[in-house]
Amino acid sequence: MDRSADDLTARARIRDAAMKLFTERGIEAASIRDIAAQAGVSSGLVRHHFGSKQALREACDQYAKDRMLQIGEELVFQGGAAHTDVAAVHPITMPLQTYLVRSMMDGSETATALFLEMVDAGEEFTKTLGTEPSDRRAYAAVLAAMKMAVFVLRDQVSTAIGEDIASPSGYARLTKAMLEVFTIPVVTPEQLDQLQKYSEER
Repeated sequence: MDRSADDLTARARIRDAAMKLFTERGIEAASIRDIAAQAGVSSGLVRHHFGSKQALREACDQYAKDRMLQIGEELVFQGGAAHTDVAAVHPITMPLQTYLVRSMMDGSETATALFLEMVDAGEEFTKTLGTEPSDRRAYAAVLAAMKMAVFVLRDQVSTAIGEDIASPSGYARLTKAMLEVFTIPVVTPEQLDQLQKYSEER
């Protein structure tokens, strides 16, 4: 996780440890005792700061959601995406993305809310492209799902490219490929027209 002044506190160390173990093991398999050991604190201190594992999980979800939205705003809405060094943001974004995907798979309402916010943002983004998807909402939802799917299939994607996408160089390759997927046409306009006609007939 990234290191702000808050990350020097025991509460932040517990949060980071919980996010790491929740990502690796899932919510149910990561115990308070294991999280405390990972953070280098007592189980009692974990309960003092968060009360329960569910409350700790909710705090982790909220932190990851807020941090990813903050990063997204910095990169997209403040015009920094074109100048971003992937190697520099990788240590921050990769753990957050993998955590949120795992949390969503484990039934997190907060992570699901972030996905819906991604879809909302995608809808707004398509309005700036000068093109009109036939179903803007579905387009934005599929776009968001495609971006998250690579983390669900992390092991398979890593095997396919011969490099762990969690590593800085693998993450850089992943990011470049995703950008190209969204910019390089897969079908010709004629093929797209035929596919659209086929889908409308069914």
